Amino acid sequence: MTRPYRLGLTGSIGMGKSTTARLFAEAGVPVWDADAAVHRLYAAGGAGVGAIAALAPQVIVSGAVDRDRLRDAIIAEPELLARIEARIHPLVAADREAFAAAHAQADIILFDIPLLFETGGAQELDGVLVVSAPAEVQRARVLERPGMTGEAFERILARQMPDAEKRARADFVIMTDRGVEAARADVLALVERIRAGQGDA
Repeated sequence: MTRPYRLGLTGSIGMGKSTTARLFAEAGVPVWDADAAVHRLYAAGGAGVGAIAALAPQVIVSGAVDRDRLRDAIIAEPELLARIEARIHPLVAADREAFAAAHAQADIILFDIPLLFETGGAQELDGVLVVSAPAEVQRARVLERPGMTGEAFERILARQMPDAEKRARADFVIMTDRGVEAARADVLALVERIRAGQGDA
């Protein structure tokens, strides 16, 4: 390969995406995490703080974006979200490309992007892996999270592309309801498949 194979990882809430990303990291694959990038941008000194301050100064606390206040501001003014995304998405993209440049010698780079299909980012990648699990497993996992309610879960699901559609669009699917060891085996098999030049599903 003349450049790394760019593999996107996505999946709905509670499908096991974070665990799967960790399994790729354990297999030696550099992992870029979109959520972690946003946290860096929103932290004190982060490039996103000024952009958010210009739109919603009330959410800045001690030089950083307070995510609880930001969520409250978006609830109170829903159209604020689109304006924030217009400012933040280019910064996230720049962070992603800096990571890719820093790992240009890798054979595979994993891009962990929760709303990959919803934000139209799939076309920038060589392949997309969707993690999935049966709906009842997904629901049980999510409702185990502190502070999560059935109503909040349904609200989150409403913002996400249905799991069946994600699987239909995916190049690869890993089911995560059979335990971590089964998922690890699937990850290692996929890594070997891509390294063998069979990444085009």
